Amino acid sequence: MCYDIKTSLETQLKRAEKDQDLQTIADIRERLAPLTDLPLHHASGFTHPDLLIYTDSSPHFPEVATWGLVPHWTKDSEQQKKLWNATLNARGETIFEKPAFRDAAQHQRCIIYVDGFYEHHHQAGKTYPFFIQHKEKQPLALAGLWSEWRNPETKGLLRSFTIVTTEANPLMQRIHNNPKLKAPRMPFIIPQELEEAWLKPISTDADKEGIQKLIAPLPDEELIAYPVARLRGTKYQGNVPGVSDEVTYAALIAS
Repeated sequence: MCYDIKTSLETQLKRAEKDQDLQTIADIRERLAPLTDLPLHHASGFTHPDLLIYTDSSPHFPEVATWGLVPHWTKDSEQQKKLWNATLNARGETIFEKPAFRDAAQHQRCIIYVDGFYEHHHQAGKTYPFFIQHKEKQPLALAGLWSEWRNPETKGLLRSFTIVTTEANPLMQRIHNNPKLKAPRMPFIIPQELEEAWLKPISTDADKEGIQKLIAPLPDEELIAYPVARLRGTKYQGNVPGVSDEVTYAALIAS
């Protein structure tokens, strides 16, 4: 799964900086950055933070969106709250089938850039958080779906997103071993050369099949992982820089 991430404004601006001029970047920093919750040294999706996403309709100029996809057909605030925590992730194998995701999978895909993500390892009845990042500490491009919902009560517009997941690679199989899950998962991390393909509009069944074939685990040699301090409970440090620092657990060394 992918419920915990680390990202910053600098990381989320990497795509915009590839093609935009300095004035555009300054405009993003001035207008959009104050609307986000960045920087996020650690953020849980269950807090529904506001981040920057790059959509198929705006592939180089980011938009602010809330984590937890709210489909356009959501009836009211009560249904929104019921859906929110259930749509933080979308299984890549079924995005064209599930009612909450199929419209977005067909028409509204996006990319979310992060420094890395956190996952919990289970051992001897205890859990140990790990931080996973690119081996060269480069931003990771996570595949996402997005939606816009007009609240019929407040008339406010909510733009939201979910992170697409796939089966785990060998590294994540060792880490993400929650016994309550059928099988380990990980976010679909898009290789740089496939980013444009993920955002490309779908117009035929062949295009749809092409998108589905893109969804695969990143080879584990592209990633590194290490244990970090607790992300839950009384020992949680909060959203501070040191939360992603490596720590040592005697139980993990012994194993």
